Amino acid sequence: MGGNMMSVHDDDVSLVLSNPSYISDSLHQSLALNYTNYFSGINYAFVTYSHTFNKIGSFAANIQYLNYGSFQETDIYGNVLGKFNAYDMAVVLGWGRELHPGFTIGANAKFIYSDMYTEHSTGVAVDLAASYYNDDKYFSTTFLVRNAGRQLVPYTNGNIEPLPFDVQLGLSKRLMHVPLRFSFLFHHLYKWDIRYQDASDIDVDPLTGEIIEENKLSAFSDKLMRHVVIGAELSPSRSFSLRVGYNYQRRQEMVVPTKLSTVGFSWGFGFRLKKLYFSYSRSAYHLAGSPNVITLTTNIGDFIK
Repeated sequence: MGGNMMSVHDDDVSLVLSNPSYISDSLHQSLALNYTNYFSGINYAFVTYSHTFNKIGSFAANIQYLNYGSFQETDIYGNVLGKFNAYDMAVVLGWGRELHPGFTIGANAKFIYSDMYTEHSTGVAVDLAASYYNDDKYFSTTFLVRNAGRQLVPYTNGNIEPLPFDVQLGLSKRLMHVPLRFSFLFHHLYKWDIRYQDASDIDVDPLTGEIIEENKLSAFSDKLMRHVVIGAELSPSRSFSLRVGYNYQRRQEMVVPTKLSTVGFSWGFGFRLKKLYFSYSRSAYHLAGSPNVITLTTNIGDFIK
């Protein structure tokens, strides 16, 4: 659906990694397995499990793993010395609570570890979320502060690097008489201009050599749309859904102007097979390729009498 649609209130345990305020007793014993076939032999996966404890609350545990594959090590003369691997991982513990019917809060605590052969780094971060939903009107919204934290142990260069901090607002609304839901994600709300400034994109007058100023309305619209991700989901039945999305910022940064492509667009579907729910999506990042994302969710309690 174009990106992180964390505002969708769907009792989907795979969403609590991006929205801990949806951790609740309705997800008790729910399990999600995800695998993403990324670029150039890079593989990403996560597993999420939620459990509710009486008198304590509802929790979710998650492990993320990103493997960059195998690399060949050589010396400065090109002699092969062997092979090595590189990976990143994060262990996440989430908690959620309902403060009032329709209003929930939650938090994720993350421990992050990076292994780049001879380079290692660790960090900690938290996500803080608050959500409101009205299932009778098919509406939900979430405010999220994401990846607030810091790097604890830097790589050997000694520089403390920032985490991908973000402030997001998500909205989701399903039509009353049509099984069609629209979702909107507004990201990087703490900073207005998030455009990547590329010197080659500057227009210069060929006669005078002066820089051609960008139209103010076009500049405003461009800056605004880079904060917006749009998604839609059509569910003709309770067991099948079709999904599409559009990420304006991704398209502006990754598209090749001389090539016709679907960069920035994504699509997918989901269907239920008895006690299992299968989801597939494909996102166009660049002409070089598009990641395939597969997610399987279930409730372990359904298999236990």
